[in-house]
Amino acid sequence: MSIETGTIAELAIANPNAIPALERLGIDYCCGGATTVAEACRRAGVRPEQLLELVGSAERPSVRAWNKEPLKELLGFILETHHVYTREAIASLRPLASKVSGRHGEAHPETRSVEGYVQGLADDLTPHLQKEEQVLFPYIAALEEAAQLGTEPPPSCFGSVRNPIRMMMAEHDAAGDLLRELRGVTAGYALPADACTSFQALYAGLVKLEEDLHRHIHLENNILFPRALRLEEEALRA
Repeated sequence: MSIETGTIAELAIANPNAIPALERLGIDYCCGGATTVAEACRRAGVRPEQLLELVGSAERPSVRAWNKEPLKELLGFILETHHVYTREAIASLRPLASKVSGRHGEAHPETRSVEGYVQGLADDLTPHLQKEEQVLFPYIAALEEAAQLGTEPPPSCFGSVRNPIRMMMAEHDAAGDLLRELRGVTAGYALPADACTSFQALYAGLVKLEEDLHRHIHLENNILFPRALRLEEEALRA
């Protein structure tokens, strides 16, 4: 991959172990995956060579190369790992944000903004997950099965798979904007000196949700959706 022309998404796909370094540097590899490595590094204030050094020195746990796995396996992983986690995180963080805002809102007005952004994430992500689970993901699985069997792609109520994918990506962008607002209003989740246990738990939980959503959106935007589009294009040419 060329540093000058390669994208952040390509780096994250080819080297999944790069993701912790990208998170640490605040480089957007999910919604902003189309940005070149050179430009992303410029924005982050590091040289591309420094990023590649970090990637090369990172620990290398066993990470599945999802760009090479069957889509059925990738869909199952997203559902069982990221969708389950997102719902659990929302269920715990929404009341926690309200509690912290109620107790600390006067001394720390940013907690009121945090409560609003967490509510916004919950309102956006809950129907988003449902649409993926009930409409888009079953269709992608059927597309793959049809390709394996050499049969016609299944009919759909939405025309091309490009249409729901475009909608899901727009909703990913909206979630990414809310995550950036949360990080901004909390000064990078910096805790005040008088932060109680609930305050600490809220910020720690938001950091984990942010990281998980970045990985979740990366798998969909940069791996699942492009492969689904290629499947449909190949079926139409056959």
